[in-house]
Parts: sequence; structure tokens; C-alpha cells
Amino acid sequence: MARAENSTTRLTAAGAAGTGEAAPAKRARKGADGAAGPKERSGARSIIRACTLLKLVGQSREDGASLNELAATTKVPKSSAHRYLQVLEEESLIERTAAGRYRLGASFIALQTGDVERLVERARPHLAAIRDRFGETVNLGMLSANQIVYIEILESAQSMRLAARQGDTEGIHSTALGKAIAATLPDRDVLAMLRHSGMAQLTPRTMVTPEAYLRELERVRVAGYAMDDRENEEEGRCVALYLPGCGRQVAISLSGVANRFSIEQAREAAESLRIAAIEISGMNLRPLKTV
Repeated sequence: MARAENSTTRLTAAGAAGTGEAAPAKRARKGADGAAGPKERSGARSIIRACTLLKLVGQSREDGASLNELAATTKVPKSSAHRYLQVLEEESLIERTAAGRYRLGASFIALQTGDVERLVERARPHLAAIRDRFGETVNLGMLSANQIVYIEILESAQSMRLAARQGDTEGIHSTALGKAIAATLPDRDVLAMLRHSGMAQLTPRTMVTPEAYLRELERVRVAGYAMDDRENEEEGRCVALYLPGCGRQVAISLSGVANRFSIEQAREAAESLRIAAIEISGMNLRPLKTV
């Protein structure tokens, strides 16, 4: 959830050297019969292994895959698998989480920009309906490394509103979007992310200990939705729900000014978010609970 703003003030976001002639490419050495030589065969095998690892990372659970899991599945020696993963990581095709697990990285996701755009396009009518019903700002956010990045925002028409810009990032510990996504992950991965990013106290109500945060995630898992009750901004309240079946860790939320957007309204909005999530994802979601 972003900072409150009025209609006039907005949160700001965060070739060869010398002649330039290309050197002639070297041909791979071939055997006398024209077949690929040992070096070419070895290079092709390395490419196949790297591609296999990349595909497995893409098919892994939402919390990623470990080196041991990838090496065991591919039957590639662990040391070799680590070298391939290092190259993929250097190229930002994969990234390593704070827990040491591998998932698709920024460069690979950039190749899937069309997927994100299609998700936004599919979600926008449902988000707009929720915004118009409650008169508050709706958000679509995605986990990137250890933070939430906003990929779509439909702002309230109110002169005093909570709003972010597309591409803005915020922590997982103080936002409803962060809680909704973190609740789907193993506690060990959540703790690793918190160790990496810290738990800055943004308001007197911000959770600043891992123990308190894990207890909050248990509540989220039972309830089926997450709440930020003046934890990210003193004047803000936000409710969020995880969006399944998107191939990435995504959630939707509704954010409002606390003296206008009550706890009761937030709980009502959670049900609207649940219905929207079902329509966007095409997946069944269990009924919400009040805890």
C-alpha cells in the first residue's frame, strides 16, 4: 500500500574495439567424416543441460527449486549443475532467493512481458469494478526478489487517496499484498526474505519481529485474506488476496484511508477480491473466514 496523497501531490517512485569490424567467427572443428568434433559435442551437451535446468526452475514450485533438487532431477553432478546455474544467474535468467533457492529472474520475466500484460488486461475489468464499488484504489502486485512490485494500479477518484505508481516496490512485512503472497510460502523462505530485507518500523503498528509476522501469516492462511491495518502508513488500511494460477506470485488488493475505509468494509472487500480472483484465475477458492 502506497502513501496517502491528495489530488495535487503524488508519490514518486521509487562490437569489437577500434575499427568496430566484427572478428570472423571460428568454425567448430569437425571430424574427418564431417561429424561434430569432441568440443562441439561437449558444447552442445552443456547447452542442453543449461536449458534443462532453466526449464526445471520455471516449472518449480512458487518458492523455487534448490540446487540439490535440480541436480537430482537432471542427474547432473552437483558441482556441474552449480556452474550452469551460476551462468544463468549472471545473465539474470534465474535468481537466487534469500533461502538459496532458484527461480526465474528478471531477464527471463522480461521475455514474458506479454504474459504480464495479458494478466493485467484480464484482471483490469474486475479490479475496476471493485474500485468503483468501494471508491478506493485497487492494486495488482507481484513478488520480485524480496519485495512487492506494483504492476497495475487503478486509483480512487477521491481527492485524498492511497496510490502507488507502476513499478514501485514495498516490503512484504508491512503490506497486505506482501502478507497474502508470503502466506503461500514455506516459513523458512519467509524468514530468509525477512533477514535479507529487514523489518523496518514504518508506523507504531508495523510488525518488527519474525515471530509476530509468522503468527500473522497463520491468521492469513486461516482467513484466506490479508490485512494491513495502518502498518505501512499510519492513515492507511489495505486488504489483499492471493491470485493463484498465474505462474508467478501475485496478489490483488484494495487500499483506502483508514478513517473512511473501515475494518468492516475491508472484510466486505475481501469477499469481492475473492470473487474477482476466481474469475481472473478460473480456479475455485475456499470461502473466507473471520479470525
